[in-house]
Amino acid sequence: MSSGNYLALFGAMLLLAIVPGPAVFAVIARSFSSGFSRGLLMIIGITLGDFVFILLALFGLSAIAEVMGTAFFILKYVSAAYLLWLGINLIRSKASSLELDASDESSFLSNLMTGLLINLGNPKAILFYIALFPAFINVNQVVAIDVLIIMGVAALAFGSVNVFYALLAVRAKKMFKSPNATSVINKTAGTMMVSTGALIAIKA
Repeated sequence: MSSGNYLALFGAMLLLAIVPGPAVFAVIARSFSSGFSRGLLMIIGITLGDFVFILLALFGLSAIAEVMGTAFFILKYVSAAYLLWLGINLIRSKASSLELDASDESSFLSNLMTGLLINLGNPKAILFYIALFPAFINVNQVVAIDVLIIMGVAALAFGSVNVFYALLAVRAKKMFKSPNATSVINKTAGTMMVSTGALIAIKA
């Protein structure tokens, strides 16, 4: 693949990444309620999910996705249920302090796994890669270095946009200083998480 192909692929992914979806809303809600570090862990999990789908698409394993239909179904509802649970807890929480960055409501690993589950629970993601790659890649001539570069392109395109959204959420949170504002933050983030979980659950 030429550098021009990689650049074009990056541009296409970047444009698609800018459009918010369930993963973006989950990242925003987590960053808004619990700080950038936990939002970043969720982004890493989402990116790992992208890597799985990239490998499936590049090596013609889309048929495996069909076989894994039940697994996708389970992952989808596990991630939705977890987001609903987090959201409800936030909505019900009391405003007792201004420090939300180091909240103990979720571990770093749980945030990473939530991001991974959100992505793996969306089997349409592999269809996106299967449809996109032929326009930029000769999949019959892909070698190991190409796979690594494509993963890097995806991580840069989708990851940078998600990090931008996470930073915006953290910046918005810092504008609130009173306990009442903390309550608003919790309820807003909780509502976003519940909505995202519901969207994931009902989305075909």
